[in-house]
Parts: sequence; C-alpha cells; structure tokens
Amino acid sequence: MTSYLLVFVGGGLGATLRHFINLTCARILGTGFPWGTFIINITGSTVMGLIAGYLAFKGEASQPWRLFLMTGILGGYTTFSAYSLDAALLYERGELGGAALYVIGSVVISIAGLFGGLALVRQFS
Repeated sequence: MTSYLLVFVGGGLGATLRHFINLTCARILGTGFPWGTFIINITGSTVMGLIAGYLAFKGEASQPWRLFLMTGILGGYTTFSAYSLDAALLYERGELGGAALYVIGSVVISIAGLFGGLALVRQFS
C-alpha cells in the first residue's frame, strides 16, 4: 500500500509542476506552439536519463525512492520520459528493430488513436 501512496503523492507533485510550466510558457511564449509540452517532454526525459544513469552507474536507490521519483513525479510530469527510457533501453540492448517499432509505432498509433477518438465523438455528437 505504501508504494501506491508514494506514486500518488509524487504524481500529484509532477502534475502540479507540469500545469505550472504549461501556464508559464503560455504567458511568456504564447499559445501558437505547444511550448509547454515541448519543454516538459525534453526536461522530463533529461531528468529521467540523469536519474536512470545515476542509478545504473553510481548508486542504488531503494524501490520506494524509484517509485516516488520516476513513476510518481516524472510520471505525473510527463509519461514521455518513461517512453524515452523504454526506447533507450531497447536500443542499448541491441534491439534496434524493437526500438524503431516502439518509437514509430507509439507515435503513429497514438496519434491515429487520438484522431479516431475525435472522429467517434464527432460522429455521435
């Protein structure tokens, strides 16, 4: 039960930070381009790389800290960081085809799913 609480609290913090960055970017940079999401995806993936690299090469963090930081905070901040880590792990294991399928498939099928959802709602509204 503790693990769920750690993810819940971390996710709330990450989502709050995401909302703050989205609002700040809209105010400063305008809304003509999704700067907030762009910056969030890049910073979240960079922080995920820093944490994963540190844990892999420098030290060991307990499972509760991993859940709080990576699944909770970064998961609430952006799931793109987890996506990026998964793609990098496939690549580093030498699974180039799997990495390419994962990256291209995730983007193309996710966007197709979004358009499909929009079309269904339009059809029945």
